[in-house]
Amino acid sequence: MSAPKFTVQPKPIVVSPIAPVEVREVGDNCWFLDFGKAAFASLQLPDNAGRLTVHLGEKLTGQGRIDREPPGCIRYCRIEHDTARSGPRLVIPADKRNTGKGAIPMPAHVGEVFPFRYAEIEAAPGFDATQVKQLAAHYPFDDSAAHFECSDQRLNDVWELCKYTIKATTFCGVYVDGDRERIPYEGDAYINQLGHYCTDAEYAMARYSHEYLLQYPTWPTDWQLYSVLMAWEDFCYTGEKESIRQFRGLLKRKTLIALQREDGLISTENVSREFERSLNLWNEKYIFEHGLRDLVDWPPGSFTEGGTGERDNHEMLPINTVVNALHAAACRAMASMEAVIGDSSGMMVFTQREIQIRKSLNEKMWDADRGVYVDGEGSEHASLHSNMFMLALNLVPPERVESVAAFVASRGMACSVYGAQFLLEALFRARRADEALALMTADHDRGWLNMIKAGSTMTWEAWDWKYKNNLDWNHAWGAAPANIIPRWLMGIQPKKGFRQVMIQPRMGALHRARIKHPTPFGPIHMEVDNRAGKPMRVELELPAGVEATVVLPGKAGSDVPKVHTQLTGKQSLS
Repeated sequence: MSAPKFTVQPKPIVVSPIAPVEVREVGDNCWFLDFGKAAFASLQLPDNAGRLTVHLGEKLTGQGRIDREPPGCIRYCRIEHDTARSGPRLVIPADKRNTGKGAIPMPAHVGEVFPFRYAEIEAAPGFDATQVKQLAAHYPFDDSAAHFECSDQRLNDVWELCKYTIKATTFCGVYVDGDRERIPYEGDAYINQLGHYCTDAEYAMARYSHEYLLQYPTWPTDWQLYSVLMAWEDFCYTGEKESIRQFRGLLKRKTLIALQREDGLISTENVSREFERSLNLWNEKYIFEHGLRDLVDWPPGSFTEGGTGERDNHEMLPINTVVNALHAAACRAMASMEAVIGDSSGMMVFTQREIQIRKSLNEKMWDADRGVYVDGEGSEHASLHSNMFMLALNLVPPERVESVAAFVASRGMACSVYGAQFLLEALFRARRADEALALMTADHDRGWLNMIKAGSTMTWEAWDWKYKNNLDWNHAWGAAPANIIPRWLMGIQPKKGFRQVMIQPRMGALHRARIKHPTPFGPIHMEVDNRAGKPMRVELELPAGVEATVVLPGKAGSDVPKVHTQLTGKQSLS
């Protein structure tokens, strides 16, 4: 493969020194330090510290010490260091698990890092632990660019967890899947991309990660289709066409239209190695022993208690409902991109393909007796995933939305932290905001509050250890609320690089919320008053050059919304 091409270069990774929020002596010349949040980092030690034994970790024991035998891939390490020989920056040893050929290497100017919140340092008498700093590596990030606050403190806590996760997991300069592998994956990067857009006015890292994955893709069939969705979101948030033009031919292939049957549906059952190579699989970084395979969600296997996985028992068949729903969405996005670059014939081709796929899905996967979608051609099983993807990707006819949404809501969080992105989108799209809010603020072990209660400051790879017993504590694909809250709860979604924006709050029973949302032209400020018995009221301030359409609920008992168009500047709406 020739050298990869990029239309943008991300900014260099920076290193921020963080002082400990707690320092205490826990034994003879042994110091415990808490830096408040986990980060991919090293330590800055006093110049004259001499020989040290350093313990780093993400998790504490019940006795308030670093857990030196944490479960799964929760991280702990012990390092011997001599500042006289190696200098005051702690030297982190490389881990063979995340420094292989498929992994993104740390920039040379940063050096190796390790995810930790806590340090315990065994030192000589006179060691001044208050001088130790956590050297946190991350992409340049404006902590003040985005803000969210509402009348439910639980949701505020979830937002802060997810926002910080987006910042902390930028440490490689490319979106990666946490610390265990440090490999970019399209499904992870899609959620990462949307979260980054919503927490900082920064678009280069998302573009670079997307273009990297176009050229060094991973194996899931579903993930090829995300590359098309990522390209479209890049245009929506930046308004720039250059990347679409440069990668247009590859993006068309990534829609997988070459695999279509006469009815528009696709299967990768008999995909050729030649076709896989046309998608850039089997490149020098490809670390897998097989080609394209459908994923849907985390599969059954040895990494889950009982081997049940997170697919809600989805029946994996050659013609798969979830994969074909994503195929339809990719064709729709490609049609929109063809229109953007002015190719009306290309737009028509992909528009017709999307219509055909939608028609086939709604004819062949629909169980009219139960009012749900089954998992694939020939299946009698209806999983959460088949129904939530159809809803989230706007493929369900209006007359079927109620029964499908009721089924989706009845399944609860029967999906992984990745699947939660589409479960929440499905519920908000189907006007079931209260069910979505309940899932985001749930206090059981399949929710974000469980991560917070366990002491994590980043989202996890899975809901809990028993659901994936090699999980890590630093995975941005678990940070869906970072984009769900701004895009769906507050309803802020751009159209052409934020020159035009659609705003449609879906608050459910949430009484009050306010947001500061970053754009390239300055922040959008919005406050929503949604007290019971009163019309929703919105205070909105748009930056110069941004025009909004705002859709608010109609009068009580009416399904007709109030639509305010061509709004600029400051507005008070109800």
